[in-house]
Amino acid sequence: MEEHKFDKSSFIGGWYIPEEVCDKLVDVYYDNITETIKGRVGKNDIVPETKISTEFIINADKKKELIGEYKNWLGKALSKYKERYPYSNKVSDYSLHKYVKIQHYKPSEGFFKWHAENTGLHKERHLVFMTYLNTLDKAGTEFYHQDLTTPCIKGLTLIWPSAWTHTHRGVINNDAHKFIITGWFNFDVN
Repeated sequence: MEEHKFDKSSFIGGWYIPEEVCDKLVDVYYDNITETIKGRVGKNDIVPETKISTEFIINADKKKELIGEYKNWLGKALSKYKERYPYSNKVSDYSLHKYVKIQHYKPSEGFFKWHAENTGLHKERHLVFMTYLNTLDKAGTEFYHQDLTTPCIKGLTLIWPSAWTHTHRGVINNDAHKFIITGWFNFDVN
C-alpha cells in the first residue's frame, strides 16, 4: 500500500486504497439511497449547526457483501498503522465496530464544529478511520492540535486516535459533493 506521509509525531497514518473500491462504495450509497438518514452527532442527535450530511449506515456484520472488499483494504491499512505505532496495539483487544457510515456532504455541508470521537460519551472508541471516496480541493480535514489539514484525495485512508488530542473538523467545500466512509475500531468490552 502506498503511504501518504504525515509527521510521525502526529499519530495520523495515511494509506491509499484502490480508487475502484471507492467508486463501488459511492455506488453502494446510491443503490441504498432510500435507506439514508440525516447525519447525527453525540447521542444520535440532529444538530445542523454542528453537522449536516446524509448517511448510509451499514451493519458490517450483516451486510458483509456491501463492504467486504473495503474491509480487506482497511485491515491492511490498520496493519500498517500498527507497524508505525506499535503501542497502539499494546492495549486491550479491539476490533472494527459493526457499524460504518458512508457520508455524503452536499455543497456547503460538513462537520462544522471542532470535535473528537471519544470525549467520554463513547469510551469504547480506540481508533478512528476515514477514507475519502472522491478527490476535491478545499475539502479535507483539519486537525487542531497537529496544525494539519489532510487533503481530500480519493482512496486516502486515515487512521488516528479517538481522543481529544485529535480534535478535528471538516473543511467545507461550497461547490462540490464530498463522500467519505468512516467508523471506529472499538475496544472489545462486554
